[in-house]
Amino acid sequence: DAFVVAFKFPNFFRRFFAEGAFNAAFVPQFAGTLENEGTHKAHQIAQNTFSVMAFSLTIFCLFIIIFTPILIYIIAPGFVNTPEKLALIITLVRLTFPFILFVSLSALLAGILNSYDRFAASSATPTILNIFMIIALMSYSFFDTQPVIAVSISVTLAGFTQLLWLYAATRRLGISITLSMPYLTEPVRKILKLMIPGAIGAGVMQINLLIDMILASFLQSGSISYLYYADRLNQLPLSIFGVAVGTALLPELSRLWRANKKDSALKTQETALLMSLQLTIPAAVALICLAKPLIALLYGHGQFGAHEIDQTAPALAAFSLGLPAYVANRVFTATFFAVQNTTTPVKVGMVSLCLNIILNLILMQYYAHIGMAIATSIAAWVNVLLIGYLLMKKGLFKFSRTMFIHLIKVILLSICMGGLVLTVQNYFTDKHNTLTNLSLLTEIREMIFIITIAIGFYFASGFLLGFGNILSQNKK
Repeated sequence: DAFVVAFKFPNFFRRFFAEGAFNAAFVPQFAGTLENEGTHKAHQIAQNTFSVMAFSLTIFCLFIIIFTPILIYIIAPGFVNTPEKLALIITLVRLTFPFILFVSLSALLAGILNSYDRFAASSATPTILNIFMIIALMSYSFFDTQPVIAVSISVTLAGFTQLLWLYAATRRLGISITLSMPYLTEPVRKILKLMIPGAIGAGVMQINLLIDMILASFLQSGSISYLYYADRLNQLPLSIFGVAVGTALLPELSRLWRANKKDSALKTQETALLMSLQLTIPAAVALICLAKPLIALLYGHGQFGAHEIDQTAPALAAFSLGLPAYVANRVFTATFFAVQNTTTPVKVGMVSLCLNIILNLILMQYYAHIGMAIATSIAAWVNVLLIGYLLMKKGLFKFSRTMFIHLIKVILLSICMGGLVLTVQNYFTDKHNTLTNLSLLTEIREMIFIITIAIGFYFASGFLLGFGNILSQNKK
């Protein structure tokens, strides 16, 4: 639990200073300047922004590290009465928090690369963090330290390596970003001004998850970890589809709206939305149907026993209910940010945030941490429906008849796929009496079989229903 809190704390700010609010403010400004005023002016903006961020985030990191003992009362107040947890989490936060400095500067470099339609280098950066954490877990005994300390150190080292990786990628592109005296030039001030409201609009889901963490610290020990492990699986399709679509969509929409190509912008937005929902709706259904066997397969070993599986699986199903909403929200907020309107997502985000807090306080009384996951999903749906309605009202989104029919087909086909998954899963369960007593090899083999059948059924049926034709027509 202590490591989860320490790891999520810098990652929470990451959504504000890095991929979330910062990207939403920086990428349209940089891409628009690149399109209209040329590379020299755009590179000047990037240089000034990099220096301002490096200076301000260094001060911010030092502040957090110094005042960590006080901040714990805010981010994990339920730990305060357990001295061992309190001492450990203070140490871990101080070890992991410098990660935010490196990953935020990396986000700026990634924004530059994405504006040049170079996505590979920035997309590969999360792999560096995974590699460093795995190495730490495999080698901590050689350094005579606790595994949790080694992994926390590896988080910050990975952030520094990610920065070096993206710096090398920008140099290969012929762009040299160096540290200089920070000056608040007009473009930098504009980016910072857009970031402030964008921080809430882009980070609504992360704020909701932070509130879950704060409240979960008052529940039974392990609740924070159950939510974390469930969210890891929920984040998998979101990261693959939602983040990828949002990353590629923002610079493209920024260029189209700057050039006043409204029809092309609306078509691009519709294609992105259909493509992402066409993949995330069946992914959500599959995660709900396979929650328990997936958790058992991936985590159910060693100290993660039957009780932990039973506590984590329902949380995964509850989080998955909101998965399509999270991804659609990526597309919708990208449109607002592309036209440099960051205030509307803030207003909608605040409504969603208040609703999440109210639902958390109600549902956790009856369903503990599972109720908190349900609350997060409900808040996500309210958020995306409101923001979609406001986009239509402003003429920035068109919910066409073609889109409506296509989404109905996707939903019905996903439900049929879910029925097939449950049928095959029940066959294996009846065959073995219980899923948790199987050998690991058998579990892997049967899970691969179920997933292959589900994917084959969905895409073959989708092909017959003309899913590919709809996307092709939108691209024209």
